[in-house]
Amino acid sequence: MYDIIITIFFILMIFNSFLIITSKNSVHSVLFLVINFIITTGILLILEREFLALSFLIIYVGAISILFLFVIMMLDIKVVNSTKDLLKYFPVGSFIGVIFFLEIFYIIFHTFIQNSYSTSFYSNFYTNWYKQVDSIIDITALGQIIYTHFVIQFLLSGIILLLSVIASIILTRDSIKIKPRKQILFRQISRQYKNIILT
Repeated sequence: MYDIIITIFFILMIFNSFLIITSKNSVHSVLFLVINFIITTGILLILEREFLALSFLIIYVGAISILFLFVIMMLDIKVVNSTKDLLKYFPVGSFIGVIFFLEIFYIIFHTFIQNSYSTSFYSNFYTNWYKQVDSIIDITALGQIIYTHFVIQFLLSGIILLLSVIASIILTRDSIKIKPRKQILFRQISRQYKNIILT
């Protein structure tokens, strides 16, 4: 069952990665990137790596992708149809992509070996003996440490992040432009003696 769920998550991740590359709007690309990070968090939670999952969620989704979004909003990038550039750089990009895929497959097949105690690749089950001995998971231990010994540092880091978010919102907001007073020559020339205020 876990293998099927992880396979579905990997297919969704590949589909989102394709949407990140092909999306014309850069804000949509960042949102697809956030979805990709959330899928990665789900995979790590299934693999019982809670600390890495929360690190992905806090650091990548909560900080880096929001930073990307604010930079894109500040730059105000125009949406341009880049079909000509895509066709121009497609041969070189596909060649580099094939080389990267070959390197990744080479590393996977030469690093991860089959379990010598099992006869099938799919029965490569790992027994977490540490979990069998100690029932406290990583998140519980980290929560006990952070919220007891380092609670002041945790609150200060939260205040700093809140100030940075407020500052970035203020920077991305459109500044109020004061309209200069213009001289309307037609109204000055077409004045009549009745409308003049005499002092």
